[in-house]
Amino acid sequence: MDAYFTRPSHDWFLPTDHTRGPWDADSCHAGPPTALMARAVEHLLPDLQLTRFTVELMRPIPMAGFRVQAEIRRPGRQVSLSEAEILDDDQIYARAYGMHLRTLPEPLEVSTAPSRVPRLQDAVPGPFPIRETAHGLGAFGASVEARYDPEGSQGDGGPTTMWARSVVPILSDEAPSPFQRICPLADSGNGISYNDYLDKVHFVNPDLTISIHRPPDGEWLCSRSESHWHASGIGTADSELFDRHGPVGRATQNLLLYPPPAG
Repeated sequence: MDAYFTRPSHDWFLPTDHTRGPWDADSCHAGPPTALMARAVEHLLPDLQLTRFTVELMRPIPMAGFRVQAEIRRPGRQVSLSEAEILDDDQIYARAYGMHLRTLPEPLEVSTAPSRVPRLQDAVPGPFPIRETAHGLGAFGASVEARYDPEGSQGDGGPTTMWARSVVPILSDEAPSPFQRICPLADSGNGISYNDYLDKVHFVNPDLTISIHRPPDGEWLCSRSESHWHASGIGTADSELFDRHGPVGRATQNLLLYPPPAG
């Protein structure tokens, strides 16, 4: 069975073509590696819910493979903090910080804020927004089945509401947790809602923060994304995250903008 990663050994993760990013043939899209780091911290704190995950992308994550290590930074009965790293023998490529909260044993009767919830049954199939890559090789976009709000952008940039389903798991021998499953989509907000295409501007996120108030349900997940760019070369991407039942959380990215390489 195909997957985002294989494991030649217990502690070494080797990305497949599904994980390759759009800019550099030797570097990963950050979504699947984020899911691996989330997996590592969830294993440390199985009785609490991972609710916030902030990833700092310090260097391009290598397609050549890496290890993931994690630790509990502060234990607690109601709130615990964790940390994970992607690294090899030479350097650290990414570091993530998790917040894990307790859930109540019995549901609490609470009011919820009104929200316009996208409807999967109304969504229109279409291509992943980043249709080409800078290197022409197999990449992350081919691993995602996409559907769009019929009244909005159909993957042509700008504010966009996109449903997505990963056609491969994170690892072939285990089912991803709900938080792990939403990581690839959460890291795609800048690509879903770009304001100019790759022939004019490249847009790279050096970080990602995912916050969820409940675990997403099902394979099909939705991102309502909008990017804000400035001539200084800095931008942000903001994504509201949904499943078929309603909102589940939010993802934000800071962006570095730069012109594509000449020639």
